Amino acid sequence: MNTQGTFHPFATALLAWFNVNKRDLPWRHTHDAYAIWLSEVILQQTRIAQGTAYWLRFMRAYPTVEALAAASEDDVLRLWQGLGYYSRGRNLHKAAQQIVEMGHFPDEMGEICKLKGVGPYTAAAIASFAFGLPVAAIDGNAFRVMARYFGISTPINTTGGRHTFEALGNELVPVTRSADFNQAVMDFGATLCTPTSPACPACPLMEGCQALRSGRVNELPVKLKTVKVKERHMSLIYIRYKDQTAICRRSGHDIWQGLWQPLLIEGSEMPALSGRLTLLRSQVRHVLTHRVILADFYLLQSGTRPTLPEGYIWIQESELGHYALPRLVQKLVEDVRKETLKHQTI
Repeated sequence: MNTQGTFHPFATALLAWFNVNKRDLPWRHTHDAYAIWLSEVILQQTRIAQGTAYWLRFMRAYPTVEALAAASEDDVLRLWQGLGYYSRGRNLHKAAQQIVEMGHFPDEMGEICKLKGVGPYTAAAIASFAFGLPVAAIDGNAFRVMARYFGISTPINTTGGRHTFEALGNELVPVTRSADFNQAVMDFGATLCTPTSPACPACPLMEGCQALRSGRVNELPVKLKTVKVKERHMSLIYIRYKDQTAICRRSGHDIWQGLWQPLLIEGSEMPALSGRLTLLRSQVRHVLTHRVILADFYLLQSGTRPTLPEGYIWIQESELGHYALPRLVQKLVEDVRKETLKHQTI
């Protein structure tokens, strides 16, 4: 970390740019560790505009970590609905309970890292923004900005790469302005040094940028291709019986753990079900991190209650809004409503 009166030219230029161009985000107006942690968890894999709306919603519903810890997982996941990556919501709830058990929000890196779902970047962001600790928060923006400026070709998704960038970041971060430095790197990467079509002609760091000098801006950072995206095919069947529908909660460690779903068939033939079966849409594409789901949507309208596997419950259709549903299931419900409305107007 930089403890001297003078900063590295990289940090100096970046902070000068940040003083004029920093983004006005609501969680930057507080040092409340809970509010900052909540923003960091929500913003993983989420755009700022969407994340801000969810952060405000959570802060209204659960203004303190104690309030979040006391909520049910169902309520938390229902509020999380639409953000995707639901393990984040489950981990958020469990970590809130950890914090309440501790009696305070941990204020040291080692303790922050013990919270469920908190990795090195999130821990460093909390430590820096909430407690002023001089640690570098290395996210995707930091990897990209530093890789280009310093001409680093070590793959960022390797252990060696992470150690290289964390060590460099911790050398650069000014002890007196660690939060500003980390936020400056984030804002700079999000607005100027973007993944594609970076604004190099307007860059205040262009004189020292190794990637620009060597013509490697589009080559850095380097990331190894390690995960092959897989396709999964499934059928989702919305069952309607006397204004009721059947759902079950997903268990295990597969996608959508803890969320509710209608009858879902995967890897086997459609079962024999009595009633009128309507195909609403086929091959609905839903993209997750490491897989693509291709789903067929069905509506089954039956005059007798079908026999379903263990774990399904029958609820009034009007009560569906009380259950946390994956986005793909929400799309099915929307299609069912459109189909129902179409027949009501005929």
